[in-house]
Amino acid sequence: MLRYTLMRLGVFVGCFVVVWGLVHTGIVPRGFGASNGIWMILLALLLSAPISFVVLRKERDRASAGIVQRVDRMKSNLEASRSQEDDVDDAARAQG
Repeated sequence: MLRYTLMRLGVFVGCFVVVWGLVHTGIVPRGFGASNGIWMILLALLLSAPISFVVLRKERDRASAGIVQRVDRMKSNLEASRSQEDDVDDAARAQG
């Protein structure tokens, strides 16, 4: 998941650099007053989202599979712990 996050951040930074260059060359209009930084960040987010969705599809699927495996392992460990507790509780009730 960390790898996917870093790759997504890299795509955003790349888009931000492109947007910054376009704004400072005058191809894309500047924001109003002090909003230029916010304008560039929002435009970079708008551009990086679909690019990340398409380009990082395989990495996102790999991260998702890892999360599913981790959750399944935690569920099985929890169920094993519950069954051990039930066995101990049943044995204590049988003796008492």
